[in-house]
Amino acid sequence: MSSKDWLEKDFYAVLGVTKSAPTDEIKKAYRKLARELHPDRNPNNAAAEEQFKAVSEAYDVLSDPARRKEYDEMRSLFGAGQFRRNARAGGPAGAGGPGFDFNDLFGNAGAGAGGPSPGADRRFGGAGFSDLFSSIFSGGGGGPATGRRSRGRDVETEVVLNFVDAVQGATLPITLRTPGTCETCHGNGAAPGTSPRSCPKCRGLGVVSSNQGSFSFTEPCRECQGVGTIVDEKCPECHGTGGVTKTRTINVRIPAGVSDGQRIRLAGRGEPGTRGGSPGDLFVLIKVRPDPVFGRSGDDLTLTVPVTFAEAALGADLRVPTLDATVLLRVPPGTPSGRTLRVRGKGVARRDGNVGDLLVTIDVHVPAELSEAARKALSDYAAAAPPAPRERLEAIARERSSYER
Repeated sequence: MSSKDWLEKDFYAVLGVTKSAPTDEIKKAYRKLARELHPDRNPNNAAAEEQFKAVSEAYDVLSDPARRKEYDEMRSLFGAGQFRRNARAGGPAGAGGPGFDFNDLFGNAGAGAGGPSPGADRRFGGAGFSDLFSSIFSGGGGGPATGRRSRGRDVETEVVLNFVDAVQGATLPITLRTPGTCETCHGNGAAPGTSPRSCPKCRGLGVVSSNQGSFSFTEPCRECQGVGTIVDEKCPECHGTGGVTKTRTINVRIPAGVSDGQRIRLAGRGEPGTRGGSPGDLFVLIKVRPDPVFGRSGDDLTLTVPVTFAEAALGADLRVPTLDATVLLRVPPGTPSGRTLRVRGKGVARRDGNVGDLLVTIDVHVPAELSEAARKALSDYAAAAPPAPRERLEAIARERSSYER
């Protein structure tokens, strides 16, 4: 990404957020747009693909606090293009001579680079401030920005897991459609049997210099677009670009215990870098389907077990399921409905090696219909059992009845 891009592109508008938006809001906006515009959801839609690239480019800058600060500083310093307009209008930047186009300063420097080389100053979109002015004053010392290696873009995808796989972990194949090197021309853009030739105008350097008064300016060669080579017969597969959108399938290991909404980072599994740059990362957004039996609370699994009144009153030994087996659960006599019993070590495995518990909630089942024998037995029980402890409630009711009279 060139310095010119940083001046002319409003990344906040691309993501639909304000300049003061916090990082969480920027991330939320990016995820929403990335899902809507992802090539898998918009096959053969060139417009959506371009928007997806623009959204990824904007997020790449605004998600990094240091790069976002530099982006804001640069747009504030140069007025997001105001400097160019003033110069053309004969303002201070152009006083005493013909209007100076700020585009001449940046040209197309950095086009296709996408970022700085490892360890380079990333200020102003990968062309450091020293590089910027060294290109103005006859140095060109930083060399053409187009020749720099750039890191590949990060890629985000979404995976839907069933409840058991989320708890126990799984290895899943994920299919991605991302840019990659054309296998027909191996990235040089030339048709099979031919090769790119060195640009005669810049002699393969990718940049040309011109003198304007006391200064010498260096800009990308317009003949070869700063690449240094010219393709006479373009590759039929990539049409001379050297890259194509590829469909690739990778096996991703989902660790045990992931939760709904969690984002997993796989380093180096994103888009490949350009000119030998390192690849980006792959971020996997986890969505977990609810389970018809089990629930989850942190590292604990939850389960509701219905019991009869007799089992709750007299106590019982119950067989209850876990994710991989069954366990014997002792329900103590006199267990009320809603009480939670704990089965240790039958929950979600933690990263430190410990395992959560299974929390079993007792639900006393009241039948809607009774047989004659069951009704008689309950009547006999009611006559023999002590009354329910409702004395306090009955006293309050009598007191309020006296007020009404």
